[in-house]
Amino acid sequence: MLGSTPGWPAVLADGPVVLRPYKRSDGRTWSEVRIANQKWLAPWESAPPGPWAEMNSARAFGYVYQDMKRAARRGESMPFAVCLQENGTERLVGHLNLGNIVRRAFSSAYAGYWVDSRVAGRGVIPTALALAVDHAFGAGGLHRIEVNIRPENKPSRRVVEKLGFREEAYHQRYMHIDGGWRDHLGYALTSEEVAAEGGLMARWRRVRA
Repeated sequence: MLGSTPGWPAVLADGPVVLRPYKRSDGRTWSEVRIANQKWLAPWESAPPGPWAEMNSARAFGYVYQDMKRAARRGESMPFAVCLQENGTERLVGHLNLGNIVRRAFSSAYAGYWVDSRVAGRGVIPTALALAVDHAFGAGGLHRIEVNIRPENKPSRRVVEKLGFREEAYHQRYMHIDGGWRDHLGYALTSEEVAAEGGLMARWRRVRA
């Protein structure tokens, strides 16, 4: 997937966790993971109307892939497939996107992510987010990363809280999700907040130790 975003495309890794650009051939695996995780993911996602299985089919991935590719080429996002390398094989287990990228005086992006419930609790997404943030602050040339999460989504909130994101806002009726306008908590992190620690991955390694 080609792009004009500084620092994109990129492959990032720490231990078994790998972030890489999506490939067209990811469709079947992406669909399997999404369909298997409907109950885990559907309450938290802004999704188009329609049956979950249809909206997350291998065919639907073709449209998702093209949308991600166009956004990356315009420099608006960095969409990563989150993969685990185990026993000599790589499998797709999640997604992380740095989207709504704004340059110049703002130099900011919003991070969004999901993970297969079957690997939740293993530090996959905190590691992926730390890798992506360090890349964004370095090669990506950004200064600020924001994450907005529904207050009820405790697993997602634990991800950013483990990494030391600041809770800085409460957004009422922020996004239409699961049939209604849902409040969100706003978290953020700037490059200065992790520079003295050697980056967010360095902070995360200390937290895990």
